[in-house]
Order: sequence, then C-alpha cells, then structure tokens
Amino acid sequence: MERVRDVSELPKAHLHLHFTGSMRPATLLELADKYGVRLPEALTGAEPPKLRATDERGWFRFQRLYDAARSCLREPEDIQRLVREAAEEDLRDGSGWLEIQVDPTSYAPRLGGLIPALEVILDAVDSASRETGLGIRVLVAANRMKHPLDARTLARLAVRYADRGIVGFGLSNDERRGMARDFDRAFAIAREGGLLAAPHGGELTGPASVRDCLDDLGAARIGHGVRAAEDPRLLKRLADRGITCEVCPASNVALGVYEKPQDVPLRTLFDAGVPMALGADDPLLFGSRLAAQYEIAREHHGFDDAGLAELARQSIRGSAAPVDVREKLLSGVDAWLSTG
Repeated sequence: MERVRDVSELPKAHLHLHFTGSMRPATLLELADKYGVRLPEALTGAEPPKLRATDERGWFRFQRLYDAARSCLREPEDIQRLVREAAEEDLRDGSGWLEIQVDPTSYAPRLGGLIPALEVILDAVDSASRETGLGIRVLVAANRMKHPLDARTLARLAVRYADRGIVGFGLSNDERRGMARDFDRAFAIAREGGLLAAPHGGELTGPASVRDCLDDLGAARIGHGVRAAEDPRLLKRLADRGITCEVCPASNVALGVYEKPQDVPLRTLFDAGVPMALGADDPLLFGSRLAAQYEIAREHHGFDDAGLAELARQSIRGSAAPVDVREKLLSGVDAWLSTG
C-alpha cells in the first residue's frame, strides 16, 4: 500500500491569496475590539460564514463581510501583522513562495493615500519575508467594479514599484460586471512594464470570461478559470499555451460555483493538461488554507501522492519566483515524493 505523505510538508507555491482574506479570524476579532468595530455576526462565530455568490444578493453579502473585515486594518502595524501571519500560515502549509494579491486603493483612505498605502504594504511584505524566510511578492489587482481609468492608474503605479516586489497585475471582484476589454489598456501598461497579467475569470461566469481574459487582457495566468472545463477547445488552448489556472476548490464550493468538493473540475483540467496552482483565496471567509486544497484533491478527486506532487510542481512553474527559488522548490517536491 502506498504511503500517504503529509501535504503540509509538500513544497508548493501559493498564487491566489487575497490580502484581507488572508487574515486569521482571531486577529480580526482583536483588531475589531481595538478599534471598536462592530462586526457582522457571520464574522464572529466559530465557523466560517455561510456564503453563496451565484446571484447578486449573495455576492453583495460576501463583499459586505469582506469590507467589514478590511475596515479593521487601520494602521501600518496592522498591515505588518497581517502579512507576517499570512506568511506563517503559508509556511505551516508547506508554501515556499507566496504571491499575495491586493488593491491598495482600498486601504488608501486610512493609510495616507494611494502611494503611502502601497509603500506600507510593500514594507510589510519585505519585513515578513526577511523574518520568516518565505519568498513573498505582490500582485496589484484593479477592481472590476471601478472605472477603467482607475485601473490604468494602478497599473502605472504597479510598474513604478516593480523593483520593490510587485510581480503581477490582476483584475478582481464580480466578473459579471464590467467587460474585460474595458481594462485592456491597464493590462497593456502592466505587461509593457514587465508585469505578469493574472486577471480573475471563469468563476462566476462561464468559459467566455476566460477567453476574454486571454484575448483582451493578454493573461499569462487566470484567477480561478475552472469554468473553462465546460469548453474542450478552451481547455486545449490553455494547455497548449501553458496558462496556469489558480484553482481554489474550497472557495468554489463556499460561493456556490459548485455544490460539492467533488464537483470542482480538478481532474478535468488536470487530464486536459491545463497547469493549475491550488489556492486558498480568502481563508478568513472560507475557513481553509493552502494545504487543505491539496487534501480536497486527494480526498475528493483521487489524486495520489505523485499527482499531488505534480500539482505542486505546476504551482511552482506558474509562479514569478526566480529560477533558483523554483529549482529549490522543485527539488523539494522530488524529495517529498521519494521519502519512504
């Protein structure tokens, strides 16, 4: 009988983790108490909130909870704490590289403006990386619900700070709002500045959303992308071009994209040759972190240890990590698989 290895010891890269959503629940409660913020009941219980975002009302509730949590991040030391704890959680789950996603405009009002907010975030990332030893970089994400001109401003800022640890540019929030092509100029600015294009697509809407990210935004990675499983020709295109999909199984189920963990099309994407990087998305709201996504692949999709190792390799290859970091992590994957 094959030995079942500990997935928390499997070296991997984490490419889909949102900033506020990475917070520990206990930290949120402490910060809310510190600032006298009255949190919605859904954020104060022992269990993750019950969510469903397949309709606009459900998505609005999800965003309301996220905004409530973000309102508790008010001082630079709060940002420092969040990033350090996110790094600690990732290390515990076997991550050797983290690309954390943030829209700095959301924190600007409390941190002195857009540029000061971004600098606070980048300083926190630099400190956490030095203190924990985890490689951490930043993906700046524009908000699909805001004007495309705002996205261009963010793209220019992200390029300006590329030497401070920004590696990519994304587009988040409800993909049912705002056409991808409206943000094409922002993504052109980012790509021309050497940043990786990684917009969200193929989560709340179908394969067309993924195609738009490829055609209009020049995506090198897709945030989520699971709905591509509904279009065999699109799967082939993703596989042929080596476009990594940042798949977040627990999130997909929590938001009602799929009813059960076994419904998430991990095996469909994997068998089609589409590279994947499993991610936790927003652990604060969905209740599980990185290693748990690999457990879902094992328990509900029949991935043996060799298959899990390949998923880890795909996450590393899809990352923006330097070559030496990738090689070290890939060697670690081989070592994990060879133990016993």
